[in-house]
Amino acid sequence: MLDGVLFFPVTPFAPDGTLDPRTLGTHVRAGVDAGAGAVFPACGTGEFHALSPREHTDVVRTAVESVDGAVPVFAGVGGPLPTAIELAGAARENGADGLLLLPPYLVNADQDGLVRYVREVAQAAGLPLIVYNRANARFSPRAAVEVAAIDRVVGFKDGVGDIETLARTVVAIRESLRERAKPFQFFNGLPTAEATVPAYRAIGVPLYSSAVFCFAPEISLAFHRAVTTGDEKRVDALLAGFFHPLVALRDKVPGYAVSLVKAGVRLRGLDVGPVRAPLSDPTREDLDELSALLERGLELVRNA
Repeated sequence: MLDGVLFFPVTPFAPDGTLDPRTLGTHVRAGVDAGAGAVFPACGTGEFHALSPREHTDVVRTAVESVDGAVPVFAGVGGPLPTAIELAGAARENGADGLLLLPPYLVNADQDGLVRYVREVAQAAGLPLIVYNRANARFSPRAAVEVAAIDRVVGFKDGVGDIETLARTVVAIRESLRERAKPFQFFNGLPTAEATVPAYRAIGVPLYSSAVFCFAPEISLAFHRAVTTGDEKRVDALLAGFFHPLVALRDKVPGYAVSLVKAGVRLRGLDVGPVRAPLSDPTREDLDELSALLERGLELVRNA
């Protein structure tokens, strides 16, 4: 079972645009040393959409080697069914402990088709699998119960933000698995998840992915301590002073949920390169705002 702050590393690229495994290793080791509860390479923040199958495998291998057994490694897979199965197999062969299943490519499928997609990947992968509810892979409570019953499916991560439907889904899955006593976890997977952590915890979803951890683990961990110890005053201060303004900046441009994070890593001194097309790097004005926000967040942590 996973616990703590979940780390979704960015994928560094060299000046010539190629994958930079050495910098990725540095980035991952720093996150583990800072206190990550698990590492999720080649996922949304890691630009899964922009990686070739070979690069994906190199990213997963580098992450596994860099973690060196300290915490679990869950690799992102998804896209067309054969691609998802191929990437899952390569992740297994390179030592990943589990998988995060991203949506299938482009198509809007019916609920039975989505369940079949999950089942076929899970059966072929041979690893514990977390289903990502987002974009064109939105599971109804009924479909979510069906995927939760699949042997290797161990979690449900929400990136939609429909609290009412998710609350029904959480209860429905728990009830369906009660007699089996199957270990199963729920995750908040919204961008800048900290902004919605209090709401998600209220419906039984305590785990969340922290993109901020990539570039400001001090802020991410301070928030996690506050929210898990019930320090509401501290939670509110960090939300008002850092996370909510970051959400406002993130929402200015599509893709900033990834490119701002990568820019933040560069601001902290690790050159991870730019984002790949079709994403765009932040403007100078927005970089300046991010820098000011970062300093404000670190100041809040220092003055705790």
